[in-house]
Amino acid sequence: MQYFKVLAEGGKSCHGGDADWRPGEWMPTIDNLKPCMRGYHLCEARDLVEWLGLEIWIAEARGEIIRSKNKTVVSGARIIQKLDNWTDRNARLFACDCAEHVLPIWAKQYPSDDRPAQAIVIARKYVDGQATLEELAAAWDAAKDAAWAAEDAAWAARDAERRWQTERLMEILNIVGGV
Repeated sequence: MQYFKVLAEGGKSCHGGDADWRPGEWMPTIDNLKPCMRGYHLCEARDLVEWLGLEIWIAEARGEIIRSKNKTVVSGARIIQKLDNWTDRNARLFACDCAEHVLPIWAKQYPSDDRPAQAIVIARKYVDGQATLEELAAAWDAAKDAAWAAEDAAWAARDAERRWQTERLMEILNIVGGV
């Protein structure tokens, strides 16, 4: 099984806990595992979209392993390779890809409202240094307002979209057969 660990900058825990992770070093063993309470939390490819952060690492697990709804909890873990292609730029472009992928749902329900599409255009320009932070913030506000109106449609398409997002993320990370 391929596992991933999402961390803050410098190998710090970011989704709970205060551990410092060092490449190649096994973390101390934790017994009596309980998801969200006790144990090291790792992601499978299908979980990763929900837990994204600044750093993504390939991880290994040993000992007791419990599969939870959207994570795997293990008694022993270590990180072995940082995925250097998970950059701020790629993260922003991934967000644009995901938003763009659901634009048809929006366009079908709100054909005369192009705020989300325009926000994606500005976000892509910002990634390439062709838009200001102020333009990005204004586009974000417009898209956020529009998104509230589309919440029901988005929930209906959530599962299919999550599968697409996972496949796209594995492509960006160059992980073959990650799903």
